[in-house]
Amino acid sequence: MSDFFTRNIERLTSYQRFETRVVKIGDLPVGGDNPIRIQSMTNTNTMDTEATVAQTIRLVDAGCEYVRITAPGVKEAQNLGVIKAELKKQGYAVPLIADIHFVPRAAEIAAQMVEKVRINPGNYVDRKKFQQLEYNQLEYQAELDRIRERFTPLIHICKEEGTAMRIGSNHGSLSDRILSHYGDTPFGMVESALEFVRICNDENYHELVISMKASNTRVVNQAYRLLVDKMVNEGFNYPLHLGVTEAGDGDDARIKSALGIGSLLLDGFGDTIRVSLTEAPEAEIPVALDIAKACSTVSQHASIEKLASLPINLFEFHRRKTTPVSIIGGANPPVVIADLSDGSSNMDSGLQNAGYQFNLLDQKWETGDLGADILYFGSYPQDIPLSSNTLSLYDSGTWELLPHVDNQFPLFDHETYNSSKSKHSLVNFVRINASLPIESLPDDETIIWVLSSNNTHRLAEQRKFILELMRHGRNQPVVLFNDYKALSRTSLLLKASAEMGGILNDGLADGVWINSASISLSESNEIAFGILQASRSRITKTEYIACPSCGRTLFDLEEVTAQIRSRTAHLKGLKIGIMGCIVNGPGEMADADFGYVGTGPGKISLYQGQEVVRPHIPQSEAVDALIDLIKSEGSWVDP
Repeated sequence: MSDFFTRNIERLTSYQRFETRVVKIGDLPVGGDNPIRIQSMTNTNTMDTEATVAQTIRLVDAGCEYVRITAPGVKEAQNLGVIKAELKKQGYAVPLIADIHFVPRAAEIAAQMVEKVRINPGNYVDRKKFQQLEYNQLEYQAELDRIRERFTPLIHICKEEGTAMRIGSNHGSLSDRILSHYGDTPFGMVESALEFVRICNDENYHELVISMKASNTRVVNQAYRLLVDKMVNEGFNYPLHLGVTEAGDGDDARIKSALGIGSLLLDGFGDTIRVSLTEAPEAEIPVALDIAKACSTVSQHASIEKLASLPINLFEFHRRKTTPVSIIGGANPPVVIADLSDGSSNMDSGLQNAGYQFNLLDQKWETGDLGADILYFGSYPQDIPLSSNTLSLYDSGTWELLPHVDNQFPLFDHETYNSSKSKHSLVNFVRINASLPIESLPDDETIIWVLSSNNTHRLAEQRKFILELMRHGRNQPVVLFNDYKALSRTSLLLKASAEMGGILNDGLADGVWINSASISLSESNEIAFGILQASRSRITKTEYIACPSCGRTLFDLEEVTAQIRSRTAHLKGLKIGIMGCIVNGPGEMADADFGYVGTGPGKISLYQGQEVVRPHIPQSEAVDALIDLIKSEGSWVDP
């Protein structure tokens, strides 16, 4: 297990911001005890100075603190100086960041124009052709020497100019060399960046920010944890740039971003964040600000007892082993509980909001892919014909008075469970606060814990309770019960994603129950399933791995994503990559089933996995061709 996390195990129960060095980016430092900095990226053509300046101003006015601009070639890098001068003329001194792929000379020019350059170690010197390469120790060292020779000139320019640098590894654009040597793993992502960091360190250059981005939130969390561990072991403490790349658009993108970024912020990691939406860049800023705000209240949380030891590996995903109780735990996917306990006379509407439809033929209410698995009716007995795969949940006192039928179970609190003489023989839900010591709880295999917390740092307290269950050899399933009271829909969505998603990303929970009087049942149900999808705990809809547009984009990403979504949203479990250019193409959508990638003006290449199967199709035909490809590979079902 990690030296860093075992030496600092109290971090899992006591908020501590990871102490990083301060890096100056223009006049706006990052790291140390500076606030979490917000950044975004323009999607205009970098050679269109007027449009790029105008969009940069809109971003700054929205609250953006650093603005990144693509520099795919030398001429774009040179034009950054023109853009910067025009911004200054209009009264804007925002630090600019040059985004570099493939062209070291562009980075060297940009470093003389702007406050920071971002390089991707996967393609700065290396190339990606999806080839398996083999090296002996001397050959691999020769490759590192080649990188050093090509990378060092940029370091020297940055030192002379006072320019900062982000070394940003992306899961999908690891080089063939790294993939062959370390595999497609978080460890490979970390080593890809640290190879460059070590060269900077040898050159006594330390104005660095490091990032580990992926579309898979599990990979994001594991990679940043591993990066911190490796940095500390090597004596580095560079600021961390957090992001979930290719998150897509709408609620799904916001949930995924909050899950990946927010859960790390809650654990004290991160100095600057960028939310990557397939929307106008200005739309990213309020989301990023809200994520930072949602995670800012944990620093003053009530005390949580320290763990004695850590029973999981924080660098790998393994779902917690639990004893299955009915449809919960074991190998069952995590469940969603919907609250219909308000006693409303319009139960039909409530069931529809919980994702149910009435089957006229069978005369029963049935759940679809986005229907809650368990319906909580509280103290209001119901005589509703439900399908056999739906569980009904009642307050224990009400349940005792009902005829005991299949799939109808009691909900106790801790005290009533201990005192009750009427328990279900197979399934008992027990609501409990995560602050209670495990030793005081019954070790009954019929129990499903419904776990709540009143602590400001809810993620830490609930996670600690579950880890204590593991330490004590308790295999009872756990459903997270989070009450968000009067939060707005947006704030609830982001906070629940960070808190519940962080626990799901470690494989520690068997269900979610979102409780709030401020949003509708349908909204809480949608958010719950969205969190399960974003954590890849339970796949119930199509996943779109869509990049945010930038100056390299070759088509209207928002429009095309909407077109593809309108025709494929019913394909449960299918992953479709939508990439604006080849830079973010086969690599970034590495685990997509099918890909739609811009490869030239008006030209699209279609991918199956990482292989081009239909190159350079006219864009006007490409969406239809994508549907045909999905059908030809047997992945289509009629809506």
